[in-house]
Amino acid sequence: MVEKIQTGIEGLDKLLQGGFPKGAIVLLSGGAGTLKTIAATQFLYNGAKLYKEPGIFVTVEESVKNIGWNIESFNWDIKGLEEKNLIKLYRLKLNPERDIKTQVDEELKTIGDLIKKIGAKRLVIDSTTAFGVWIKEPGELRYLLYKFTNDLKELGCTTILTAETKGGKTDFSAFGVEEFVVDGVVAMYFSPPNRSIFVRKMRGTDHSKKVHPMELNANGVEVKSKDEVMWESIK
Repeated sequence: MVEKIQTGIEGLDKLLQGGFPKGAIVLLSGGAGTLKTIAATQFLYNGAKLYKEPGIFVTVEESVKNIGWNIESFNWDIKGLEEKNLIKLYRLKLNPERDIKTQVDEELKTIGDLIKKIGAKRLVIDSTTAFGVWIKEPGELRYLLYKFTNDLKELGCTTILTAETKGGKTDFSAFGVEEFVVDGVVAMYFSPPNRSIFVRKMRGTDHSKKVHPMELNANGVEVKSKDEVMWESIK
């Protein structure tokens, strides 16, 4: 039986038979406003707060300060968890004037060192879409994402990657490669004013095959696991 890591997100673990497979890499994909970053942060926070599993949040686009604000807006005690080495926020440092592939290898080593330092069990990379800013050639970009994802597996964490798509029902990744190299894909949708979530695939899990409503409240993301959204209603 596959060992699971609970996300702690209300309703989501019920769709996943208890959570993400331990050590899996899961892609959270969706258009703007679908709560990807908040859900990923919540996964990390719940791991630290509820299950005493240290985690690292790596931001590729936003500043560490902005990520801190996201957490604090839900009264999540990020500073207290940082002081206990249960959460670490890290900004990926990429210089467009240097070879990007070399830098990614260097940054992966740094992330690996951080994982060892705090004994991290959970990892978030937000977001893979940003790599498209530095690499324009499609083939080179796909290869980098493929290698990056495979190298992440060697770090031994249960990992969330986020990817911003065009928001279509069948847009499961930003560049058409991420969805095929990860262990799970969770698509998030926003058809104003409604949000929903769909587990596209999850290794070793007889997950829900339905689309479920999702909302944001004072505690973060909540999935209505008992309710269903018609596929045709997603635009």
